[in-house]
Amino acid sequence: MKCNAFLISLCLFVSCSAYAAEKTVIRIGAQAFGTVDWELAALQDNPQPDFQLEIQHLANAEAGKIALQSGAVDMIVSDWIWVSRLRATGSDFTFYPYSNTSGALVVAKDSPIHSVKDLNGKRLGIAGGELDKNWLLLQALAGQEQLDLNVSVEKIFGAPPLINEQIKQNRVDAALTYWHFAARLEAQDYRQIIDGKGILKGLGIQEDVPSLGYVFKQSWANYHKQAVSSFFNAGKQAKNRLCTSDAAWQKIIPLTQADDAATLAKLRQRYCEGGIEHWGEPEQLAAGRIYTMLRKLSNNQLTGQSENLQPGTFWSIE
Repeated sequence: MKCNAFLISLCLFVSCSAYAAEKTVIRIGAQAFGTVDWELAALQDNPQPDFQLEIQHLANAEAGKIALQSGAVDMIVSDWIWVSRLRATGSDFTFYPYSNTSGALVVAKDSPIHSVKDLNGKRLGIAGGELDKNWLLLQALAGQEQLDLNVSVEKIFGAPPLINEQIKQNRVDAALTYWHFAARLEAQDYRQIIDGKGILKGLGIQEDVPSLGYVFKQSWANYHKQAVSSFFNAGKQAKNRLCTSDAAWQKIIPLTQADDAATLAKLRQRYCEGGIEHWGEPEQLAAGRIYTMLRKLSNNQLTGQSENLQPGTFWSIE
């Protein structure tokens, strides 16, 4: 009897120990060669005790949204406007900040365009569509100068690579594009007029509000809170290594798809400028003000019908 009791206790101990050693698997959907891949690669150089990553590479942002909503992945990187819109329909998706780097307005080095009001009468290439957030906010900023960009510029919408080619071939006079495509242009002597942060500051938003973040189900994150918190902390440390350690940066260079020193330096600079320094009530209240602006500017098309940013849009670790 004593022997049996001992064996049972030993089995329970071994089982519990094995269970305790199991790591939470976090399935992340990321675009191949996207900037999220840089951080994930750096993170995996330092395995963590609480979680392990399964990275599923996806074709584009829309594929990521489909994968998340179908349950094929646990996390993607997207924006909080989309999260709020989902929550308004009863979903429990939530957001935790990843980067506050946003797009930029770029012109040729010798361009006569030096400010937003100089866009009058020019050809403007716009990455994305008519509901691109930077495009909507740029319109609001131009409106302060009594300039209606919908009337006063010739608009060309397209995917970021196409917009980059358009400005290189002088088919547009300025390009409003995503940050990493803008950085590649800057490395080739193109000049930044204003970026997303600058547009927001011109509209009275002084706080640095993250443009992108990890999106996941709140119920899933609350159940795996320790592992999810550890993942976010490890991600910040990985980003810091990429920004402070040349050795760490060298390892992810193949993921940047850049092969010249100027482009690599500009990509690293802009990437590191997107670090989240502060994330709390001031930034979240500012996000609510941005939401209100975007709702009006898009006539509800971007945000949906909800008048305000939905409660729970931003996940709290505590």
